[in-house]
Amino acid sequence: MYQEKLAKKHEDKSYRYFNNVNRLAARFPQAHTAKASNIVTVWCSNDYLGQSKNPVVVNAMKTALDTYGAGAGGTRNIAGNSALHLRLEAELATLHRKEAALVFSSCFVANDATLSTLCSSLPGCVIFSDKMNHASMIQGIRHSGARKHVFDHNDLEHLEQQLAQYPRSTPKLIAFESVYSMSGTVGRIPEICALARKYGAITFLDEVHAVGMYGPHGAGVAEHYDYEASLRAPVGQRISGSVLDQVDIITGTLGKAFGIVGGYIAASSSLVDMIRSYAPGFIFTTSLPPPIAAGAVASIQYLSASQRERYLQQTHVRQLKDDLESAGVPVVPNPSHIVPVLVGDAESAKAASDMLLAKHNIYVQSINYPTVPVGEERLRITPGPGHDNYMRARLVSALDSVWSTLGLRRTVDWERLGGRCGVGEDRANSELHVGWKRGVENVWEDAQLKQAHDFERARKGGVPITPAIPETVQQIISAMA
Repeated sequence: MYQEKLAKKHEDKSYRYFNNVNRLAARFPQAHTAKASNIVTVWCSNDYLGQSKNPVVVNAMKTALDTYGAGAGGTRNIAGNSALHLRLEAELATLHRKEAALVFSSCFVANDATLSTLCSSLPGCVIFSDKMNHASMIQGIRHSGARKHVFDHNDLEHLEQQLAQYPRSTPKLIAFESVYSMSGTVGRIPEICALARKYGAITFLDEVHAVGMYGPHGAGVAEHYDYEASLRAPVGQRISGSVLDQVDIITGTLGKAFGIVGGYIAASSSLVDMIRSYAPGFIFTTSLPPPIAAGAVASIQYLSASQRERYLQQTHVRQLKDDLESAGVPVVPNPSHIVPVLVGDAESAKAASDMLLAKHNIYVQSINYPTVPVGEERLRITPGPGHDNYMRARLVSALDSVWSTLGLRRTVDWERLGGRCGVGEDRANSELHVGWKRGVENVWEDAQLKQAHDFERARKGGVPITPAIPETVQQIISAMA
């Protein structure tokens, strides 16, 4: 039976291969493969801001390791509840301007445990789930046993049609994400919150691929909607009527932009205490080791104060998208930091990834079914603050070469075929699904990038932000000066 299941994976080209890639802290985003002398540049890491090698984070972990040892010693209820865990949860609650937070071993566990525990506790609960939600949310919905409806991605009309089928008194929960990791599209948070108020639903927002990177303090896309108000308000203080304030439950990760590992929820004190008291995924697992908690606290505090990493990431993303568009390499349109390059079939996607690694010493993992639909296989690129102009030029040249060598479809080819997942499609139609504000191209707007740039220059006494600022962003700053 095992071999039959594996044979199916090989046959449809969705079998997963794991590359031996060892990221080098002193040279990140570079790494070595199984052979230590073979250095490659990593362009697909979810350590989005390079925090895993930030000296502030590393030193906090070393201090905690020397002071408290390597392991937690048990579950939170049995010897595994330390001052560092409580401090981490307080930091997360402050970051999201919520009453409380709860830390889990991962955000997969946080989503699964919270959705299954909460929705199984609400008699007759109905869950409304975005079609592109992460597997962890799907798993939690399944484990809850609640009735569910799946609405088309970011389709507010479809969601409202489903909500309208039930009386306001029926317990409801809408589960969605802020940044969808494989497409880079952004959830329509204010509009979904408005529908939730109209029909009496709880909002459950996954900010896994947004925390650390959006908002002036790194609280995510919900914070970013009220960028100026969040800058003015004291840290941790509730901003009544803000988008962040309208979201009932926020889930996030410590393992991506924060550079560590772990997951969490942030919500009201009563909801967090209920999950703490009933969720098996929290109760019956060993808690995060103290060095992990210490590193997470340091990373959250650092990114709450620093705009440098967010600024560099966003400027590099803009330049890379522009360069790939000029080269005719098909990028799935979105307003976020994700750069999905459409290939269209699993075998070709793996071949492109293999060729980038073997011929160009560039690591970009291919993404196949079931992570993305069949026919939408892609390479997923994530520029970070550590990538420089030379690395970007090498990547664009390598992708152009691979596309020519393998005869892969370019943007004009997808246009002739009628388009796919936003590539080669009518812009007005694709904007219905990419999210964010209609007619606004990027979540990070020009004025916000300039503010981040000026803030960092002032904070560092006028020292230029490095790596070098891409030319297009220099032009934005000059135009707005």
